[in-house]
Parts: sequence; C-alpha cells; structure tokens
Amino acid sequence: MPEVYFAVPGDLQTPTGGYIYDRRVIGLLPDLGWQVRHVELPGDYPEPSPASLNETGRIFSALPRKALLVIDGLAFGAMPADLVEAIANPIVALVHHPLALETGITKERAAAFWKTERAALARAVHVIVTSPATAELLVSDFGVTADRITTSEPGTEAAPRARGSDGPPRLLSVGSVTARKGYDTLIAALALIADLPWQSRIAGSIERDKMALRIVRDAITKARLGDRVTLTGSLSEASLSGEYDSARLFVLPSHFEGYGMAFAEALARGLPIVACAGSAVTTTVPADAGILVPPGDPAALAGALRRLLTDPTELTRRADAAWRHAGFLPRWSDTARKFAQGLERARQEIAA
Repeated sequence: MPEVYFAVPGDLQTPTGGYIYDRRVIGLLPDLGWQVRHVELPGDYPEPSPASLNETGRIFSALPRKALLVIDGLAFGAMPADLVEAIANPIVALVHHPLALETGITKERAAAFWKTERAALARAVHVIVTSPATAELLVSDFGVTADRITTSEPGTEAAPRARGSDGPPRLLSVGSVTARKGYDTLIAALALIADLPWQSRIAGSIERDKMALRIVRDAITKARLGDRVTLTGSLSEASLSGEYDSARLFVLPSHFEGYGMAFAEALARGLPIVACAGSAVTTTVPADAGILVPPGDPAALAGALRRLLTDPTELTRRADAAWRHAGFLPRWSDTARKFAQGLERARQEIAA
C-alpha cells in the first residue's frame, strides 16, 4: 500500500471548508489503497512566526526522505523559499485558493504571498486544486503548467430539501466572519431592504478575524438591525443542518472563493442563491439557481434580494432549479477518487 504524509497547519477539526476537505480526503484515501499519515504543522499559518518556521523544518526533516508529502496551501503558500528547498520529500501541493487573493490584506502582503506561493508551487511535483477556476488561475498567474494539475472538487452529500420556517423568510449565510466573505456588504444591503420582512442568520466562526467581526457588528448596530441579524458563531454539524433546513434563501457575497462549499450545500438543500460573480462561484452556482452581482456592491446585492423576496414565483423557480442541480453534485467519494488519481500522477512523475 503506497504511503502519503498529509501536512495541515493547526487543528484538523477546525470547522472551515478547507479543513473539512482535508479531513474528508484523509479519511477516505485508505479505502482507495493509500496509507495516510497526518502531519500537524504549527497553527499560525499563513502568518508563521520564526519559531513556527523552525518547527516546520524540524517536522519535515524527520519524515522518511522518499515519502510522498501533501502540504495544504494554507501553509505551503506562506513558506519561505529556503524552507521549501530544504524539504527532501517529493511534494504535492493542495491549493484551496491562492493566499495572495485573500481580502483585507495589504498590497505588500499580497505581493509577498504571490512571490512565496509561486516559488513553492514551482517546487511541487504535482498540484491538486479544488475547482477548475483555481486551476486556470494557477496556470495564468502562478506559472503552473496544466499537465501538473489535478482538479478534485469538494464533495456534497445528499440532503433533504429545506422546509423553511414559520414567520419572516430566513436568509442564511454560512462561513467564518472574515473580510473575504463580504459580510459588511451584506449588512449594508440588508439595511436597504429593511422595509421587507426577513431574518438573517450568519453561521460561522467569529474568532478568525477580529477586525472583520468588529466591522460587521458595528454595521449591524448602525443600521439598527440587531433584532434581525444573528451571528451564530461556529455550529455543530447537526445545528448547521437545522439552519439550512429552516432557510428560504442563501446569500453569501464573498469577494473570492476557491470553490464555495457552502454554495454547494445550499444547492443540496434546494435553496436559491444570491452571491457575487467572479472566482469559482460563477461555476459552482448554476445560472438558473442563483443571481450573481458584482463583489462589494451593496445596492446590487439588495436589488437581487428584493427581487427574490418580492417575487414568490421566481424564488420558487430558482429553488426548484437548485434542487435539480443537487443530484449532479460530486460526492466525497468522487473527491477522494480524483485526489488519489492526483497522487498517482505524482508518483508517475517522480518515477519518470
């Protein structure tokens, strides 16, 4: 049975899309003939301290020299060139989305990430990405040739169709409160449709980006929406399932998504979607199931929400379209199978 070491920064149980992806793949690869060794890297990536970089080097130096090593891009893209060059193992890079495209960082930090990630990817024998859009981006902007890339989209398991709830329609957003998710844009849009009946539920960690959290909370207070917008914080799988079930509409105005697992989960529940165009969202969200608006445009977002909330016929039509598309979403077994194909391609490239 071939062996692979899978390096992930911090706690593998972290409830975000990237960590869910890693957990699922790590759990399923043994069924496909791979022996997986989880390697925990320091948790402060993508902004590692000097001590964390030293610890990372020590961890990698202790691995069997010829063993295949998968490194999650949250860490790999932030590693300085000297650390990457010192890794003796053949590397498979896993890229959820490029670090340089994170919202809310300075131009200087974005440029630094672009430099380190481009250099790191050049060192990898193979690259696995989570969407065709990310694959195209790595080819166009990061110097990765298409023949070195395998696309393994996240899985979405079948789920019962959302039933909604009594009272005003619930607008559900799922994702950690960070600048990239665009929740400040959402609150500004909700203020523009305050004349309509609705309740907004934002489900996701409030611990990852304190500045973004402060901005969102201040915006809620300023717009006097405290009794209509709820930040739930991180939820258990069962509680999050309940949020999807009681929702009538899914809205998430992310500035960038490498795939957008929450959008796929919304489709699996038959929820119509309002989101922002660009990045992988354009391909993750089918045109007949959602309305896409420009990123960072509260007026356009409010217009799309008003349109669906005041037109039950269109809302139902898009919900039905979402439910139809749910049957075509990849499952996690598909994800693991394609990931394993990427690992096998890496082995072949090493042997060549």
